[in-house]
Amino acid sequence: MALFSYKAVNQQGVTEEGVADASDERALLLQLQTQGLIPIRVAPAKDKTFLGIKLRSAGLRLKQKEIGMFTGELATLLESGLPLDRSLSILLQLAEDNPRLSKLVADVLDKVKSGKSLADALESQGGVFSRFYLNMIRAGEMGGNLGGVLQRLADYLERSQELKDTVSTALIYPAILLVMSLASLFVMLIFVVPQFQEMFASAGQSLPLPTRIVVGLAEFLQAYWWLLLLAILSAMQFMKLQLLDPVSRQVWDRRLLHAPLFGDIVLTMEVARFSRTFGTLLGNGVSILKSLGIVRETVGNAVLVDVMTQAEEQLKQGKTLSDVLARHAVFPKLAVQMIKMGEETGRLEEMLLRIAVIYDKQLKTTIQRMLALLEPALIISLGLMIAGIIVSILLAILSVNDLAV
Repeated sequence: MALFSYKAVNQQGVTEEGVADASDERALLLQLQTQGLIPIRVAPAKDKTFLGIKLRSAGLRLKQKEIGMFTGELATLLESGLPLDRSLSILLQLAEDNPRLSKLVADVLDKVKSGKSLADALESQGGVFSRFYLNMIRAGEMGGNLGGVLQRLADYLERSQELKDTVSTALIYPAILLVMSLASLFVMLIFVVPQFQEMFASAGQSLPLPTRIVVGLAEFLQAYWWLLLLAILSAMQFMKLQLLDPVSRQVWDRRLLHAPLFGDIVLTMEVARFSRTFGTLLGNGVSILKSLGIVRETVGNAVLVDVMTQAEEQLKQGKTLSDVLARHAVFPKLAVQMIKMGEETGRLEEMLLRIAVIYDKQLKTTIQRMLALLEPALIISLGLMIAGIIVSILLAILSVNDLAV
């Protein structure tokens, strides 16, 4: 899927502009015509870049917490018996302190009043809402249970945010510790060690090997720090190009899945996300093939995406999801067995949601285990490196004193 900007005329003769996801320009033209719009211009959305990071110039971006708040409040209002336009009007008043959310709600309200469905109004917001979100809304509108579906969406977004917060919060301390460790080493090598170099040079004696190594490293950093920075930037650019290539991306993602500690965290997080998204879609009446296609877009690991692509093709041939997942041996055996049990009992969506709960808990345990190993390892490594620098300086000072005696 790619992002395209478009300009079209609606049935009232009013010009509309926006951005939307589509496989190609032709697909977007058909999509706009289906919505009763007359396309005037369709083109790929241009991105601005800053330090190699793409920034979309079109569309309104909202944080997941803001989308979750919007979803939960709209669900509460609809479940209270208020009509959709009245609920959106109340949300517009509540969002006065948030300009981005207020602008989005106002635009959605205008489109709903003009006769569009909520799903179409949200889709016109230019990639703010995921394909998963939009299909859930469409299923709710078709089934006449929009409020209930929105409540399930709010719960899903809350659990997804909790999962993301668990991972990011757990990595904050090790990241700070690693940065401070590297900063301490650079300060000692660039500013502290050179203070002793003149004294060592005036001694006229060959320095011990550890001291020569530390002094040589300090001189290299002083003279060629830019080379180190260039190497880091080159490595980042190389990895960026590697991840853009589908074949290389799959190789690196496979290595990541087999990496000690981090591989377990990535697999557990992806399985939890897959299960929750898949189960939520099935529970709201979306077909299994369509659900699997949507879930595939929410998974970040290319190896798992390839497995789901093949599973989608195998399901069309009459095979079961559990058989396909078991054949590839990427998903954990417990998850595969629970999916098989859900297929046999006709309670697949329930089993998928249970899998999500199980692997959410397992993720927290895995992260705690990783931190229990990573934090001491970083502290000990930093202590040994700083101790090595100090010992090398002390050895040189002792050798100078011996010469003076």
